Amino acid sequence: MQVPVDSLSTDDSPRLSGVNEEHIRQLAQCVTPLPPIIVHRSTLSVIDGVHRLRATRLNGRTHIAVQYFDGDANEAFLLAVKRNAHHGLPLTRAERNAAALRIIGSHPEWSDRMIAAAAGLSPKTVGSLRRRSSDALPQLNVRIGRDGRSRHVDTSERRRRAGEYVLANPDATLREIAQSTGLSLATARDVRARIHRGVSPTLPKRSNDAPPSGEAAATQRTTASGVSLTMAKALLILKRDPSLRLTEHGRFLLRVLDTNAMASSRWDELVDRIPQHWAGAVAAVARQCAASWGQAALQLEERARTVEGDRV
Repeated sequence: MQVPVDSLSTDDSPRLSGVNEEHIRQLAQCVTPLPPIIVHRSTLSVIDGVHRLRATRLNGRTHIAVQYFDGDANEAFLLAVKRNAHHGLPLTRAERNAAALRIIGSHPEWSDRMIAAAAGLSPKTVGSLRRRSSDALPQLNVRIGRDGRSRHVDTSERRRRAGEYVLANPDATLREIAQSTGLSLATARDVRARIHRGVSPTLPKRSNDAPPSGEAAATQRTTASGVSLTMAKALLILKRDPSLRLTEHGRFLLRVLDTNAMASSRWDELVDRIPQHWAGAVAAVARQCAASWGQAALQLEERARTVEGDRV
């Protein structure tokens, strides 16, 4: 699709030092058409292709080929970092560090390895950036890896230090305990309760083969083990999973589920407003939709039982 170059913005770029004029001149001299740039549809901000946009302007062209990206601002920035960290004119080390800090802030639940892969850094560097930003950014005890699975962070040492802090400062608030040790407020509360009960502030080591726990595990066991979740709670969990939010098929699934969830809450109102002469036709379509969803549910339940059986 061709859009006017003057309608596009380059304000939210991960490039802190601006553009490379020499690279723009080289692109402007290309005789073959340049690949379409990627643009955030809702803001018209360029995600990937700032240099190509400038080269197009340098050549006096008024329009440029674009490929739109649908997603929120954080997802758009994440894609910009991924594209510019690994392709074309790479980001500088300082730009990748700054991008990683922003991703830590927008996706604190992501593992160091997952953020490192996006920003083109080592997991060790991301871990160092996370520790240095612990006062300003939320500290979570569960992180999501590149495979989409949730894993507990080993907080044994921080729990031990928090226990010592509580003993030395019995009137300390939960926020003070958390800030002094880098723990979340929930974990600080648990440590304080353990100290008051006279037990160790640390938890037993978890086996690497143990099944995932928390919200991700609840989602996986919803049908196989009979764990029931409300529709709203299940949708909230699914929307947090990067394996769905950051893939085309996953976003489509979330949109479909979200639309059906909203419609389900309004059926009483919708039924009353459907014209009488279309009631039978709409009922027939509704039954077909129900049958289709029912078949999908059976297939998903079978997959869930298979996963559960593999764990036994």
